[in-house]
This record gives sequence, structure tokens and C-alpha cells, in this order.
Amino acid sequence: MPSSKSHLSQTEFFDQLEKLFSHRKGSDHGAIYLTQKRLTHSEDATLPSPDEEFPDLNLSEPVPILIRASNGKSARERGDKVRISTVVKPDDLDGFYVRYADICKAGMAALKPRDRSKKKAKAKKKKAGP
Repeated sequence: MPSSKSHLSQTEFFDQLEKLFSHRKGSDHGAIYLTQKRLTHSEDATLPSPDEEFPDLNLSEPVPILIRASNGKSARERGDKVRISTVVKPDDLDGFYVRYADICKAGMAALKPRDRSKKKAKAKKKKAGP
């Protein structure tokens, strides 16, 4: 999976996100970081004047959202760090989030529940002890 600086189309983003989750399924551990933020520094975003005290409260129109996903690996760890991102326009958010949620749910379905029996046994032993 490539790690690029440019934003992917939504279709490419979803394909890469599915691959990121499928690579995660084969390992014992790992993390996938999903982030989102308003994209205020784009060609499409119209910002109010900087003289206002809270300019974010008076936006003339909705701004696009930047969605990112990463496998969280650093250069010190084995494997390549994967970073993908896409920009979603306000009109496309509803459809985007439906597919985004489906992919995330499918990726999380393969997770194993934590083994808490050791922790419970340790707590019981500590409680029963002197």
C-alpha cells in the first residue's frame, strides 16, 4: 500500500482502508488510527475575516472534511507506515459516513476480545490475601 502526500479519491480511500484493515486481521496486535478534521486551508473553503474574535463560529458555508487513516507504524518498527487521506465535501458527508462506518465495522468484527481472566484472577487473589 502506498504512502503518499496527496489526497485519494473516496473510492481509492475506501479500497486502501479495507486493505489496511485486512492486513491488521492477520496479526496479533496493531493499531489503525482514524482521524478527521475540518479542512479550512483549501481552495473550496471560504474563511471569514481574521479580525473576528471567533471566526470559526461565523462560516458563510460548510467546509470540507479531511479524513485520515494510518497503521501507526514508525520508521523504527517493522513494515512500512501507511498513511491515506481523502477530502469529503459537505454535500457528500452522509453517503461517505455510511460506507466509512460499514468498512470500520467489518474491520473491527475480526478483533479478538481481550483475555481478562488473568486480570480477574489477580484481583481475586489480591482481595483474598492478607
